[in-house]
Amino acid sequence: MSKPSPPDAGIRSALSLPPRWLHIYDDFIAKNAHQVSQIESALRSLTYIIPAGRFRDAEIASESIHSGVQLLSLYHDTLLRRVLALSKLPTVPVAQIPSPHSRYTRFWTLKSTLYRRVAYLLQIVNYVELLCEMAAKRRGERTRWRVVILLEAIKAVCRLLLLRITKSRPLVSPMLPEREPVPEEPSEDAQDEAELRAALEEDDVDRNGLRASNGSAHHNDCRQQIPQKGPNGEWVMPRTGMSLPTLPAPGDISGYLLSRVLTADDIKPATNLLNQLQGSAHVAEVLHILTPVIYAVAMARSRDKRRAWSPWLLGLGVELAARQLRDRGLRTTPLERDEWSRRGWAMGWWAMRGAFYENVTKGVVAGVRRRMPSLVGGILEDYEYLWENYYFSTGP
Repeated sequence: MSKPSPPDAGIRSALSLPPRWLHIYDDFIAKNAHQVSQIESALRSLTYIIPAGRFRDAEIASESIHSGVQLLSLYHDTLLRRVLALSKLPTVPVAQIPSPHSRYTRFWTLKSTLYRRVAYLLQIVNYVELLCEMAAKRRGERTRWRVVILLEAIKAVCRLLLLRITKSRPLVSPMLPEREPVPEEPSEDAQDEAELRAALEEDDVDRNGLRASNGSAHHNDCRQQIPQKGPNGEWVMPRTGMSLPTLPAPGDISGYLLSRVLTADDIKPATNLLNQLQGSAHVAEVLHILTPVIYAVAMARSRDKRRAWSPWLLGLGVELAARQLRDRGLRTTPLERDEWSRRGWAMGWWAMRGAFYENVTKGVVAGVRRRMPSLVGGILEDYEYLWENYYFSTGP
């Protein structure tokens, strides 16, 4: 006769279910990394094609899906990074060198626990800020702008902390390393087939060594070890499983060889990929960080938030002042040049904000929308609804 289970056994069993499910989900993601990336891309494309503006009452639901996919992707990045760290397989081909951004962010993520936590918090706020604004707008304009200022202040504090942690080095975007390609593991059937093929080859070699001359045995062995093409066009050796890269096109030999050459930036320490800021350059970086907070406060205090030029001119003026104070001598590394170029292109979003959008850009967008086909024009109209009604849809 079995003993009755203690009363808390069922509680412990119920509490153990979520970690067990999470472990099963983690294993599934680790074994199907390529399929997960395709699913994420499909979900993102769906939210871009059908934004909240098409169904006005479902804007929060649509943005919730988008934010959920972004947060799920962030969790997948963390999980796959952990899997690659424990895996013995190379994450990328040997000839492919990690980008300066990947090297720099990976260094600080592994070195500083505070950097990693602050960067994750900043990324999460970036993913949910528009959703928070939509929810706050339901409670009134005053609540909405309080939430906007609070979120911008949180992001500014996170960026100032990162600036201090990295010892006054310019901030890069994104703050976390991007997802690395995961090598495909061979299936069980492929492994069994490879083991059987290797056993048959060894048996044939032994027989040929006993019954035939050395020349005929060598001929049969070479004939059976003909390499096969992999999914990416590389040659896979049947016995060892090693892959040989494909040869370049005859007209691209110089580019192929240069891509295999190590430069000074490829071998320098990760901390030297960005120069430390001093003097006016440090002030410029702080102004760049505080610009969104200044613009949000000015918008909240403005009576006519759509047509008033004062908030727009103030925000743009602070951003331009920050760009003028930067030391041009600091743009010496590829990572710095990429970051300055990205910030330069981001200045174009000021054309979609505040009074400039209401008085200038809005008419241009309306004219383009009328000349577009119905499908493209409808999508553009939906995004126009977001640009007109929500700060974070075009926020700095």
